[in-house]
Amino acid sequence: MSNSGHGRRTSRRTLLRGLALGAAGAALGAGAAIGAGAAIGARGARAAEAAQTSKVDVHDPQAVALGYVENASQVDTKKYPQYAPGSDCDNCLQLQGKPGNNYRPCTLFSGKLVAVAGWCSGWTAEM
Repeated sequence: MSNSGHGRRTSRRTLLRGLALGAAGAALGAGAAIGAGAAIGARGARAAEAAQTSKVDVHDPQAVALGYVENASQVDTKKYPQYAPGSDCDNCLQLQGKPGNNYRPCTLFSGKLVAVAGWCSGWTAEM
């Protein structure tokens, strides 16, 4: 009978050792998955940042529809009589991002940057 008891102890030890190794492996696997997720997240953030850094093309259909120009002095005042000298993207409510940058995000051009010296018919005075 002592042989069968000894067999159980060995079996229990083996089981506990296996559980401990399995738990350690699971923890390492989870850490690797989190690391991979972080890498994918970082790539996604870089892609979003890259998309955010592309400037609005003045020939883009939305830009044309809004009369966007990169330099407010080039606004066609006959076509856009609401333009007032001194109104530009830099003092527009739609402009976002950090002051001091020459190109910043605009709520009207999702994912694109506009020139702070620019203007479009969506210009709204800052409050």
